[in-house]
Amino acid sequence: MDPDFSRASGGPSFEFAFNSVNFSDRVLRIEIVAGDDAPGAKGAAGEGCSSLADWARRRKRRRGKESGKYTSDLAICKVEAEECDAFEEGNEEAVAMIEESPPDTRHDGEDGESSDSSWSMECTQVLRVKSIYISSAILAAKSPFFYKLFSNGMKESDQRHATLRITTSAFLLWTEENALMELLSFMYSGKLTTTQPTLLLDILMIADKFEVVSCMRHCSQLLRSLPMTTESALLYLDLPSSISMAAAVQPLTDAAKEFLANKYKDLTKFQDEAMNIPLAGIEAILWSNDLQVASEDAIYDFVIKWARAQYPKLEERREILGTRLLPLVRFCHMTCRKLRKVLACNDLEHEQATKCVTEALLYKADAPHRQRALAADVMTCRKYAERAYKYRPLKVVEFDRPYPQCIAYLDLKREECSRLFPSGRIYSQAFHLAGQGFFLSAHCNMDQQSAFHCFGLFLGMQEKGSTSVTVDYEFAARTRPSGEFVSKYKGYYTFTGGKAVGYRNLFAIPWPIFMADESLFFIDGVLHLRAELTIKQP
Repeated sequence: MDPDFSRASGGPSFEFAFNSVNFSDRVLRIEIVAGDDAPGAKGAAGEGCSSLADWARRRKRRRGKESGKYTSDLAICKVEAEECDAFEEGNEEAVAMIEESPPDTRHDGEDGESSDSSWSMECTQVLRVKSIYISSAILAAKSPFFYKLFSNGMKESDQRHATLRITTSAFLLWTEENALMELLSFMYSGKLTTTQPTLLLDILMIADKFEVVSCMRHCSQLLRSLPMTTESALLYLDLPSSISMAAAVQPLTDAAKEFLANKYKDLTKFQDEAMNIPLAGIEAILWSNDLQVASEDAIYDFVIKWARAQYPKLEERREILGTRLLPLVRFCHMTCRKLRKVLACNDLEHEQATKCVTEALLYKADAPHRQRALAADVMTCRKYAERAYKYRPLKVVEFDRPYPQCIAYLDLKREECSRLFPSGRIYSQAFHLAGQGFFLSAHCNMDQQSAFHCFGLFLGMQEKGSTSVTVDYEFAARTRPSGEFVSKYKGYYTFTGGKAVGYRNLFAIPWPIFMADESLFFIDGVLHLRAELTIKQP
């Protein structure tokens, strides 16, 4: 593969100076330290990864083993005060990369046992040592890590040797050595020699370790240019927080979130598959405004079901729900019947459940203009924004005296109405009166004589069966310029399961007039409908 394919943009190239004695003022000694599962170590399993799945599994094992030792394993850096005769000779015939025996081998002329107190046989085993010519100015300009090393650790001019110790048992795979060499080369040339995702992830991890932001950004760009899969998206979201939260890598994690949100947009269709997605992926999906679900009730039910499957222990489940998932559920768009169930749910801390339900009810009781203001506020917009619900949310007011009665308010945006043409329908969420479930449906249909398209509104009873109930109903809509609700039709109807009643041409006008800019029925781009139901007979 042509390495130029991976060239970073901008900045001069010092590729000619990489590992060159003529353009270097320091020697970097790299000690490769054996880890528990490094090649050659007891228990090692394979050398490298052939897929992202392998990379993820290996890194997960290392993260579990090294969770308490991350700081000490990052890089043990020390300065060598003694001179190295081989480099002082300035031999132009020397090979570009000198690979030495480990210090404890004690061959004649080789390094002896290190004076570093951290170095001992009971600590770690050095697999090999590499030395490379470096320019301290180039490395310091690219990395705060090397800037601190050269400015604080090598105060005297004759201290020309710095040592880095890298381990094969940190978060990266055993190829950390290769990743470091790629990183050093990149700091000179701005190029990488690979576009393999597993290798780019190794380089990204070590670039974060040595604070080379330009390389992190370049790896992120290359990974974004590759085809995204569910596997890779979840892997990018599971990177250590120091990487995933870095500005240089944020576009990659954002792309991963967007991919998952788009793939699982129809959450009902992919629910079984989504049940196996880890927490970071579920958060990305629930963050989306474009989820195609029946209602927010379905989102809540899925979250509880997923949490029970992934976190069998109640205490842990409550923690995950309370801190990570419940903030992504939009309780203000859930039905009152479901909110009652939230209060009784044992999976939630009662105090938090009460808070969520109270906020939802206060929102539902707010005036429409205040609701719109909350949805538009940059600080609260996600919490109150509606998703792409199959069943539109309603605001419902119920009375039980002198008769069972409820008033349902349905708001439709102009864009939603325009998408109904020529034969579309929008259904509301269910609402209940005297134990019976009802719903509203808005249609674009032909008038009675099939002469033109028009707007229709219907009231249906949800439950099917032999139950029948007689309902007095009235349809009304807000009109300009007064903004008051004006009654359009009223009547009564005896419902049986699955039946509906309504009017094919609610406003008695053709569709183009109904949708016109000067239409009397859209106020600030919203159509406000009201249905009043009363049961006067048992």
